[in-house]
Amino acid sequence: MAIEIEHKFLLANDEWRKHINRSVNYRQGYLSSVPTSSIRVRVSDKQAWLNIKSATIGTHRHEYEYQIPLADANEILNNLCKKPLIEKTRHFVLDDGNIWEIDEFDGVNQGLYVAEIELSELDQHFTKPCWLGAEVTNDLRYYNNNLAIHPYSEW
Repeated sequence: MAIEIEHKFLLANDEWRKHINRSVNYRQGYLSSVPTSSIRVRVSDKQAWLNIKSATIGTHRHEYEYQIPLADANEILNNLCKKPLIEKTRHFVLDDGNIWEIDEFDGVNQGLYVAEIELSELDQHFTKPCWLGAEVTNDLRYYNNNLAIHPYSEW
């Protein structure tokens, strides 16, 4: 069984930008979002994935991810996914041996930045960098499937 253990945070300042290791642009859309799970398609420049996640709120939930053909994924995004799509640049930042994923949203969610850290164990300790703001792991508004329904620009 695949389990994702993740914490989400807002950002306190732009100091993280000095430590960007690499960045990837993503487009993603949701085929289904029901009380028990969400099914999404995500495309980067050269790869695409189908992802199924449990709708559990908090630091851990079930997650299954499968690579799919890029052309198929683009057709699914354009023709089958709910609109608006999620558009973002994910910046990978290394801090104290941890890889932070910082999503800089575009489109209807422009202006929103969310930092995430994925852990291998529930009780794993991690150092919070000085650029980290409030934790929003338990705030539904910051989950991508909710941002597709209730965009940041409408808050």
